[in-house]
Amino acid sequence: MKKFIALLVLACVANVSAAADIVGNAKAAKVEQCIGCHGIPGYKATFPEVYSVPMIGGQSAKYIENALNAYKKGERKHPSMRGIAGSMSDQDIADAAAYYSQQKK
Repeated sequence: MKKFIALLVLACVANVSAAADIVGNAKAAKVEQCIGCHGIPGYKATFPEVYSVPMIGGQSAKYIENALNAYKKGERKHPSMRGIAGSMSDQDIADAAAYYSQQKK
């Protein structure tokens, strides 16, 4: 039993350190899906209702990562964003966050 617990602790530590190693790379960002809405000044989307799409250029990387992860987990409810974020890996999210944090407002 002690060996099992030690192995479990080791696996958890390895998982945490692997997650901490993700560093966003703005040049590798796959932002094609994002630009269609977030890259158009004054753009208004009509699904599921009419609303102004926020410009995210210049936003902090941490904020973008947190928002995308919240959509991915279902904590934020916009259906289009939930679908897009749900298709992104942790590296994709970090890359997109790096890309948009380097843009000018």
